Amino acid sequence: MRLRTRLTLWYGGAFFAAGAALITVVYLIVRSHITANLPGPDESIDFLSQARAEIGMTEDQLSAFITTLIERQEAANADTLQAILLGSAVALAVIGVLAVGFGFLMAGRVMRPIDAITATAQRVADRSLHERINLDGPNDELKRLADTFDGMLARLDRAFEGQRRFVANASHELKTPLAINRTLLEVAAAEPDAGHRVRGLAANLLAVNERHERLIDGLLTLAGADRDVADPVPVDLADIVAHVADQFATEAAEAQVAVDVSAAEAVVTGDAALLERLVANLIANGVRHNHPGGTLAVDTATVEGRARLTVRNTGPAVAAYEVDALFQPFRRGEGRDRIESVRGVGLGLSIVESVARVHEAALTAVPNRDGGLHVTVEFA
Repeated sequence: MRLRTRLTLWYGGAFFAAGAALITVVYLIVRSHITANLPGPDESIDFLSQARAEIGMTEDQLSAFITTLIERQEAANADTLQAILLGSAVALAVIGVLAVGFGFLMAGRVMRPIDAITATAQRVADRSLHERINLDGPNDELKRLADTFDGMLARLDRAFEGQRRFVANASHELKTPLAINRTLLEVAAAEPDAGHRVRGLAANLLAVNERHERLIDGLLTLAGADRDVADPVPVDLADIVAHVADQFATEAAEAQVAVDVSAAEAVVTGDAALLERLVANLIANGVRHNHPGGTLAVDTATVEGRARLTVRNTGPAVAAYEVDALFQPFRRGEGRDRIESVRGVGLGLSIVESVARVHEAALTAVPNRDGGLHVTVEFA
């Protein structure tokens, strides 16, 4: 039940309880007042006895008349009290309904700032840390709560932005010496007097240098993937899958992995470069973490108006409790850091998770019974 409804019910219950108590008090006061001010039987007898001779009644007639008079007085008193009670109950019901409606409107007005805070928190949950409530009004508890929330968002925004800038700047700074190292190694290996050992050493160092470049490129992509999509455009996942699958055709053939692509139309509104990286990382993961003779199936489709990308690959068995760790940076399923593997730098699935998040897509991954993963990305 919504808080606004509960507040209205509480207010209505309190109003009816107070009204019922007021009616009870008024009823008791009126009954006591009527009883105290009406003449009693003795007073009526004395009065009528004095007037008996003038009225011309016998004692029996006088007694009957007094009895009738008392009964009528009591009936009139009861009717008066009943009318007061019934009228008060009807008035309470009518005014109570109006009060509940008024309370519902007032509860909505009171809840409006809280709704604004909630809406902002939901947008912040989608990585929109630049959002602010900016609540107007008197400096009451809700205004102070909104201002505190705005201050917290500002600090978080600065912290995340500083972290992204640090990763991006560090990555750019590291690219320059790596490019210089690659050039020096290539020149040294191309020298006519370079021996076999020098060329072998240069080739190994070039492989290490290339891996470091991929690591830095992955860090740059990961830092950029956490940002909101600036200029979203319609993108067909089928075109991206077909293009990326062609790029990995040679690598898949060398790894003896059969790739099956079923690309039906699946249009997504987002960043084309990031979506291409998401597809490329999933296909690369399916090829490189596979075994000779394995398979990789990539499907795109539109299900109930939502674009869906599915990647299924064979490979080593993955425990269900290890799946979440696969999407953490520098982690792998075999129980050791991905940085130890020559097949990648350990950022591929982390980038997939970040790209899916900024596109508000649901990412699920489950291990296959015979090994490998079944990854599904469903876009809103």
